[in-house]
Amino acid sequence: MQKNVLALVSLVLCIWVLNVSAQTKSTEKKEFKFGKVLPTEFNAKATGKDSSAAAIKLFDVGNCYFDISPTSGGFIYVFERHIRYKILNKNGYDLANFKIELYKSSNSSKEDLNYMDAATYNMVDGKMVTSKLNKDAKFTEEFNKNYVFKKFALPNVKEGSIIEFKYKIKSDFIFTLRGWRFQTDIPTLYSEYNVSIPEYLSYKTDLSGYYAITHTLHQSESATYVNGVASNAMHDQYTAENVPALKDEAFITTLDDYIPKITFELQATRFPNQMHQDYTGTWPKIITSLSTDENFGAFINKSGYAKAVLPEILKGEKDTLACIKLIYNYVKNNIKWNDDYSKYATVTNPKAVFDKKTGSSADINLSLLSLLKEAKIPAYPVLISTRDNGAHPGYPIISKFDNVIAISMVGNKTYFMDATDKDLPLGMVDYENLSHQGFYVDLKNIAGNWISTEPEYAREKIFNYNLTLDKENKLTGQISQYAKGYAALGLRNSYRKTNNETEFLKNFKKDKTGLELSNYKIEHLDELDEILTESMSVVIEDNVEEAGNLVYFNPLLYEKTKENIFKYEERKFPVDFAHPIKESYRITLKFPEDYEIDKLPKSAAYKLPDDNGTFTITYLTEGKMLMVKSTININKSLYSPEEYFDLKALFNTIVEKQAEQIVFKKKV
Repeated sequence: MQKNVLALVSLVLCIWVLNVSAQTKSTEKKEFKFGKVLPTEFNAKATGKDSSAAAIKLFDVGNCYFDISPTSGGFIYVFERHIRYKILNKNGYDLANFKIELYKSSNSSKEDLNYMDAATYNMVDGKMVTSKLNKDAKFTEEFNKNYVFKKFALPNVKEGSIIEFKYKIKSDFIFTLRGWRFQTDIPTLYSEYNVSIPEYLSYKTDLSGYYAITHTLHQSESATYVNGVASNAMHDQYTAENVPALKDEAFITTLDDYIPKITFELQATRFPNQMHQDYTGTWPKIITSLSTDENFGAFINKSGYAKAVLPEILKGEKDTLACIKLIYNYVKNNIKWNDDYSKYATVTNPKAVFDKKTGSSADINLSLLSLLKEAKIPAYPVLISTRDNGAHPGYPIISKFDNVIAISMVGNKTYFMDATDKDLPLGMVDYENLSHQGFYVDLKNIAGNWISTEPEYAREKIFNYNLTLDKENKLTGQISQYAKGYAALGLRNSYRKTNNETEFLKNFKKDKTGLELSNYKIEHLDELDEILTESMSVVIEDNVEEAGNLVYFNPLLYEKTKENIFKYEERKFPVDFAHPIKESYRITLKFPEDYEIDKLPKSAAYKLPDDNGTFTITYLTEGKMLMVKSTININKSLYSPEEYFDLKALFNTIVEKQAEQIVFKKKV
């Protein structure tokens, strides 16, 4: 879609010879001049909750406007940024190492760093000393075929220094403009973004986040083009002041979901004497474009490879579900994922993907859809915004998706398919795709709708310890562990990533003090629909303490929750586990005849409102046998900020109760 837009814009501009030469000015805009540092800026300090901050962002000002490319004759956009920091302590030194990311496509379209200046300022004997950016402190790194990093390292950075950077980028990629983040992990005194868009272009604007942004300016301003032709541009300004540092928290999708930010995607063009072109104004427009795209709909419709291999894959099988499994397993076993997420295939034919035997998520899953289509099995692409990419805003905007998986309905059951992971069972959505919803696309009927991706699987782990305690306080016996759902997927992935079983067991033992094991056995490694089972013989030392005639023992051993993952007094963000969590632990312990139980913790149960989560721990004794059972159930994948306090209290109880010890007394 990007290349089609660029071609049309270039053609129309060649006809009209437009020349957007100057940025629109605003009387509301504050002025910050490079190198003009005020003495008062050296006195800036972090206060309140940010008092331990490593630096303060004194200001961060961005401008985005349009120009004409001298080579293509089409629109480009220009992005300018001016940023200044006060370094408070050594942890802020890394800010002096600045990186700018530039994108380039497989054709001639690219982004260029057009201008860069930077400096360090220090107060020495009451005078400001400036250290400019050295020529030998500039680096270029070719990250991959699409990205280049420009790196800059400022000199003479100390506690109390002020550093600033100012740069300009010119970009051919006008389908999505560079957005702006108003909050980072450093407190910000002032942040401003100005965007000036010619009247010929219409963009969808997505302003999101958990901090209020002020839309300080929205006005039409005149712009002059070649030959004296006058037109208008819309100038918008967004500001935020005294923005606190963003604190990372446990169990979120990505901080990008909560950072106050603004992004832009081209919706339509309306050039003089040309028809109005709507690219992404509605879902049907987006789906229509996808249906004919050579790297999406046209890719799926390429049937040559599918016709050649399907007879050997299906071997006459007629049952629909069985056919889906055969095709799904064929793709998983014949194409290796290269770890790249994409919604568009990198080539135009599934055969090229199978020949290469490796590809992106789109290469793999669109190839899967091509095979299913040829097999006359109704199956559809589902567009996904991965957890790292952040939540999709919900309205028609294609650039917010970064992945695609597949779906098929058999009877009344829906089966998700993602062939990037050999260990992903049919119907399970991979963790990174658990962003709560995806957009289902019917390319034939130009229709689509949101579909829930909430998992029917939990991350479920069951631990059974059957141990004997001897008079030397050594534990011997058997451990059996059972993994289901996402726990089984994670374990299978971990097992396969190690070079051999010896290495896997070394990793297994490294955080388990005093554990020696033998006779390790793992079952159902390749039977993805079965419970993954581990069993082993163990000898455990250094986990029982003796003081006089008293013996102290924590029965949770290696499975106790050592600390509460929720540390803040309040939380503004939802708690997103991605999937439910179920953990069950049981230990049966036989202790010596001359031991007796002196102190046994009390059993306990804790339940969240509406049964959204539970914790129980029970203690039973019979003769010289002790049984302890602990269960944790997190019954939802997503909890609101209002439910945070109850969730934090639940984990406080888990940590407290699982830390309690059993006390034995030796008979004298």
